[in-house]
Amino acid sequence: MESKKILMIVAPERFRDEEFFEPRTVFEQKGYQVTVGSTRLGKATGALGGEVDVDILIDDALADEYDAIVISGGGGSKVFLWDNSKLHALLNKAFESEKVVSAICISPVVLAKAGLLEGKAASIFPADDAIAEMKKAGADLKGKAVVKDGKIVTANGPECAAEFGETVVSAISDN
Repeated sequence: MESKKILMIVAPERFRDEEFFEPRTVFEQKGYQVTVGSTRLGKATGALGGEVDVDILIDDALADEYDAIVISGGGGSKVFLWDNSKLHALLNKAFESEKVVSAICISPVVLAKAGLLEGKAASIFPADDAIAEMKKAGADLKGKAVVKDGKIVTANGPECAAEFGETVVSAISDN
């Protein structure tokens, strides 16, 4: 079987450590190849001090090269990812190609701003600004930790990071 590939997107600063490292561990244990993307190369630093090397700029990533795109949460997401038009375009291309698109914590707002959540069941970290953005985009908020709606997977925070990873794997396997 050909190795499945996952593009994990992190903010260059203040990504939520568990929301990156726990799903990545799940993916790697299942034999998936993980590529890390961000808005700049070098080391990305988590809110709790974890570091990860960035492999590719979001601007250079091609949706067709991956089976899933996974966006980690954390405070840096609002600053670096929410309004990133290149990331929105990448997510739309992936979704149109029936790839899995997913996000955790406050990062489902990226999916919402990309226009992917209208009428879709979703989850989000209970921050007022994040909830407002999700509602504005027409997302159907379910109040559950992890929500899968077809090829879209969303989750609400670090406590469910491993379950989020497992659900992304399940969504990929549904292909």
